[in-house]
Amino acid sequence: MASFFDESRVDSDDALAALDSHQTLRGLATSGAQVREAVSLAEEAGIERVAGGERPRSVLVASLGGSAVVCDVLELLAEPGSPVPVSVRRNVPLPGWVGPLDLVVAVSLSGRAPGPLALAAEAARRGAALLTVGAVESPLAEVTARARGVHIGIGRGRTTSRTALWSLLAPVLLGVGHLGLVDVDARVLAQTADRLDELAETCRPSSESFVNPAKVLAADLAEGVPVVLGDGPLNGVAAGRAASMLARTARVPATSGELPDDAAQIVACFDGPFTAAYSGGQPSPAGARSTDDIFADPFLDGPAAPRLSLLMLRDVLPDPMTREADEARHLAEAVTTAAREAGVRVSEVTAQAGHPLTRLAGQMATTDYAATYLALGLGLDPAVSPHVADLRDRAGG
Repeated sequence: MASFFDESRVDSDDALAALDSHQTLRGLATSGAQVREAVSLAEEAGIERVAGGERPRSVLVASLGGSAVVCDVLELLAEPGSPVPVSVRRNVPLPGWVGPLDLVVAVSLSGRAPGPLALAAEAARRGAALLTVGAVESPLAEVTARARGVHIGIGRGRTTSRTALWSLLAPVLLGVGHLGLVDVDARVLAQTADRLDELAETCRPSSESFVNPAKVLAADLAEGVPVVLGDGPLNGVAAGRAASMLARTARVPATSGELPDDAAQIVACFDGPFTAAYSGGQPSPAGARSTDDIFADPFLDGPAAPRLSLLMLRDVLPDPMTREADEARHLAEAVTTAAREAGVRVSEVTAQAGHPLTRLAGQMATTDYAATYLALGLGLDPAVSPHVADLRDRAGG
């Protein structure tokens, strides 16, 4: 796959303009502005009225597709200290236990996604409190208005959930933060917006390939079939987002996992046919160092098989160091060492210090830019997939 990646494309203003028909890079660069606008829109919509200002018995959040990461982030941030359970439902039916004492959060950029819309409508019928985020003039907004819930618009110019993530996520976090379910307020969101602005500057198109971390990562990912691994829960969410963006934006099949649970299944792949350690059904012993055949002739021997690559997302080390963080560090290093010994290309992205949301935002932004540059370097429009359009036509929209 590497032979198809052309670094000159990602450094050319003309090439980027020709390929990026929906200005995906520009959309990603507005992430910080999205956070600030979302806070303003949420306050104008009366975010303090969510659930009547009272702590609900439980929270259920629904989002699909490119918006699904909203569920993942809310679960991540609520798990350590939320006094009430937070659960996720991607689609109908609404669980039978949801009733007037509960809060249902439904997210859809268009306000028309069947799953979140149906869940919100059923929650309203049962008398549950509603917090919804999406287009202002939409069925989702109408359902919420009838239920006297809180609906927050997504602002203008938001055309895809992949580049409008923070218009969807920030209001949800602000709402549940008001209820004391997550440690997120306007101050944390302002810090997150600043971090996103920093990444937009660092990963800007005019920054050349040899100094732009997202372009460097894109070129690395072009060398193989990526597995994205997070070193813990926070980077597990970032890994899931990265795998989704690589597949949907760059059209590169990618899987994701989280340490420690997924260590064994990832390392087992280092024995397989997509690594240099594989030898025709006779895998090399564990720890054996393998290299490519420098004398291989692609014309006589055929093209080289796709190779596995590992993208390891790592968190900043706490100060002072904790036992859990030290164990996570050792496990991550063991996995990357095993990968390199098996001939797997390894890339690493390490978070910067800050609030968990701010660290997560930086990790997701870096891989979002990388996936977009990978698409552009491969000569693909990151926003338009003919096969996805064809699937929609075949499935009736």
